[in-house]
Amino acid sequence: MTTSAQGGNEDDWLVACLCAQWCGTCRDYRAVFEALAREQPALRCVWVDIEDDSDALAPLDLDIENFPTVLVARGAELRFFGTLLPHAATLARTLEAARGAALVALPPAQADALVTTVRAIGQAVNG
Repeated sequence: MTTSAQGGNEDDWLVACLCAQWCGTCRDYRAVFEALAREQPALRCVWVDIEDDSDALAPLDLDIENFPTVLVARGAELRFFGTLLPHAATLARTLEAARGAALVALPPAQADALVTTVRAIGQAVNG
């Protein structure tokens, strides 16, 4: 294992789903996300309910309008943050692409704060 220039363990992959309990799509997507956690146990897969965790997320000033919104980070580096179609194949393709390169352009301070917050509040998903 190596340490990235941005801090954190390069091998420490975080995949987070930011959803809401009231959302039917989110509830259905949970099974897809749990399957990912089972199939790739080296990933830290977490679920964040944006309403239950609204106090922690508020300072980040996120504009989450559609679900599921997924975050992928390697160590402290944000690699992807955005809405996906709720399909296993879309999640797999996005994760594979994010492993190869960062697919998001947020200001570094905002990206760092987002990854740090999600790591702290995300509830582990166990398949």
